[in-house]
Amino acid sequence: MPGVRKLDLISHGLTDASRAVRFPADEPLTPVGRAMPADRAVEPPAGARIAAGPERRTRETARLLGLDAAPLSRLRDLGAGAWHGAEPGLLPPEELGRRLTDPGYRGESVLDLLDRVRGWLDEPAAGEAPRTIAVTPPAVIRAVLVVALAAAPESFWRVDVAPGARVRLPHRTAWTLRLNRPARATGCSGRP
Repeated sequence: MPGVRKLDLISHGLTDASRAVRFPADEPLTPVGRAMPADRAVEPPAGARIAAGPERRTRETARLLGLDAAPLSRLRDLGAGAWHGAEPGLLPPEELGRRLTDPGYRGESVLDLLDRVRGWLDEPAAGEAPRTIAVTPPAVIRAVLVVALAAAPESFWRVDVAPGARVRLPHRTAWTLRLNRPARATGCSGRP
């Protein structure tokens, strides 16, 4: 369809930080994380723009998917500042609350991330490439969904993005969320 742009987002594979629910550092994928995309190669259409967050784990996932991705700083993870490697559940609740909303508090706030992603979304929407494929940290995918759906910033933490998750957003006049069709089960007609 002319004028339609498609954005495919792929979350990086499993890391020690994602397995332990910690604020990530620039760690590599685990052996399980490296095996996850092995059978899920992506064949981008001609003219597609391929990007990845600058982190080791996003670039490694892109390579394993067969993608030659350009690292983009705007697709970097939520900056945890001094909390890299910390478990959110072990932090004082009042500090964690400020961390998530106050700009510049011990790193990047969720509001800062939403602004950064909002600015980046203009590029694939108006760009020449009909399709953009981006391998990013889960936080970037959460932020894209919050911005695309015009959801409240507080909903950021209510979106669960698993390692290796894929999301497609088409853009006509605005970004919309497209959920994948369910896999056809053997012997199911799809009728109630």
